[in-house]
Amino acid sequence: MPQQGRILIVDDEPKIGSFIGRALDAAGYVTEFAGSGAEGLRRSVQSRYDLVILDLVMPDVDGRQVLGQVLAARPDQPVIVLSCVADVAAKVDCLERGAQDYLTKPFSLAELLARVRVQLRGEAHLRGEPQPAAEPARGAEAHPHAEVIRAGSVTLDVGRLVADIGNGPVPLTRLEFLLLRELAEHVGQSVPKGRLLATVWGYDFDPGSNVVDVCVRRLRSKLGFDLIKTVRGEGYQLVAH
Repeated sequence: MPQQGRILIVDDEPKIGSFIGRALDAAGYVTEFAGSGAEGLRRSVQSRYDLVILDLVMPDVDGRQVLGQVLAARPDQPVIVLSCVADVAAKVDCLERGAQDYLTKPFSLAELLARVRVQLRGEAHLRGEPQPAAEPARGAEAHPHAEVIRAGSVTLDVGRLVADIGNGPVPLTRLEFLLLRELAEHVGQSVPKGRLLATVWGYDFDPGSNVVDVCVRRLRSKLGFDLIKTVRGEGYQLVAH
């Protein structure tokens, strides 16, 4: 089976790490294991992975600290949090820090593999690798082999993960970029939150989450409140200027 991605598993429980690693190896991924928060942080900062699967509760360095420091060093590093901490506040905190997804223990291995596939598909899409045909963008200049997408006053640089509304380039996280690109491809139209969840986070992400609202709030803080309009009861709309 061809290599599909390099994944770092950070967990202080070797049995869980081995269990996940064997499943990912069988699915064609290349895995590495870090048995502590400090080791996971060191590996993640020194070497870029296609995905990091991160536990939160570890005896040396708390997983949230690891997450924050990894993303400070590598803002585009995809991270899935896998933790026994199930409360909503922890989930929201990790997502606001920049985690791509959050799955609680005990977990379904099939669901974890599905979420891994969703994240790595998104990464491949950003790198410009071949994807299934989609509907032509309405109102946006989106060219399959181009590095720039334009929609109204917004210019998106696919290679650099930056947006420019006329005031200079603004770096975005991977999720922020994907969400803004989805809105740009339907500029002037309301995009339902359900569609954004499906295209940006994957169809199997918890539809009751407010992760879309959190990501939109971050985009507004970076690019201006008036750029993205809330369509009450429907979703969000990129306003063309």
